[in-house]
Amino acid sequence: MNRPQHYRFHQGDKVLPFSNEEYDARLAKLRATMVSEGIDACVFTSMHNVAYYSGFLYCAFGRPYALVVTATDSVTVSAGIDAAQPWRRSYGDNITYTDWERNNYWRVIHAVTGSGKAIGYEGDHISLAQKALLDAFLKPSTSKDIAPATMVQRMHKSSAEIALIRAGAQVADVGGYAIRDAIKVGTREIDVAMAGRDAMELEIAKRYPDAEYRDTWVWFQSGINTDGAHNPVTARVLERGDILSLNTFPMISGYYTALERTLFAQDVDAASRKIWEANVAAHEYGMSLLKPGASCAEVTHKINAFFEERDLLQYRSFGYGHSFGVLSHYYGREAGLELREDIDTVLKPGMVISMEPMLTIPEGQAGAGGYREHDILIINEDGSENITGYPYGPDFNVVG
Repeated sequence: MNRPQHYRFHQGDKVLPFSNEEYDARLAKLRATMVSEGIDACVFTSMHNVAYYSGFLYCAFGRPYALVVTATDSVTVSAGIDAAQPWRRSYGDNITYTDWERNNYWRVIHAVTGSGKAIGYEGDHISLAQKALLDAFLKPSTSKDIAPATMVQRMHKSSAEIALIRAGAQVADVGGYAIRDAIKVGTREIDVAMAGRDAMELEIAKRYPDAEYRDTWVWFQSGINTDGAHNPVTARVLERGDILSLNTFPMISGYYTALERTLFAQDVDAASRKIWEANVAAHEYGMSLLKPGASCAEVTHKINAFFEERDLLQYRSFGYGHSFGVLSHYYGREAGLELREDIDTVLKPGMVISMEPMLTIPEGQAGAGGYREHDILIINEDGSENITGYPYGPDFNVVG
């Protein structure tokens, strides 16, 4: 039997998160960057850039995937185990590589790029081993890290992206209300989390009946488990007076949105309320600072001063917000748009960013626990628009 190194397996209809015109516009901007940087072909290996430029969100499971973009072609490269699904979910062409022979993946890429070209790659994603194989198979005349330029492109959202992000924020609110309804003293964290996740997945399926459903999740934390923002769900049973952290994360076609809220189970003591209200005040102040022309560092320093005046800055645990778009807890990050002291990016219309101050008070101190509020804002010409609807603060979130 003659077993090929690669082949095209195209069946079914293409179903993409955005229109062909949206992908044409993204690729046109990329190709303009390639021309200015002297790059002949880009070999994207990350989930976020493959998804951003093609619509295909791969599931690696130990296998390499890619999107190769030249001046004329856009080709996703996928493993045979996925059959025609990558083609159906990709804008442009798709080639399947076989595993009959090692490194058929790179033979496919070479078939698209040819040898001796100027190659763009993602320095923040490709491994040393895969970069060595890129050099061996493609024999580039030069190679250049294209990741910073693509990150800048992703930071500026199209109207189609903003529409999807807006819908995602509404889905996050649906999950938040479902969690609030499920909170009862004596209930486990996992049971509350499942209620929120199920509500969001059903809402996504209603809004996007042709989508693939994957990766939506909830972190619902209680008591000491609230001390870290990314602490996973446990089977801890809720007790009266517990501090709670509601975190809903709907995923729609690779696009992440989030809702995060502090709550208390039935009662909130005076010390905890004081800290909670201070964090809410910082949250509101921070949102008022998100407007075109402000830099990430400038916003950060102002919120730092706000907390320092209240002797709370030492309890801040991370930056105050980040960009939204093609990202998840295991791929993607537009690190150039984060509210941190070392980021000088200036906010511009079309950017989407969160405001999410968090204070962690150690065990043994009055008001112990992690306090976190999170809203998503779209920067516009006049300021910003908050697209998160679920209320924050003690008036609504002492529950159960």
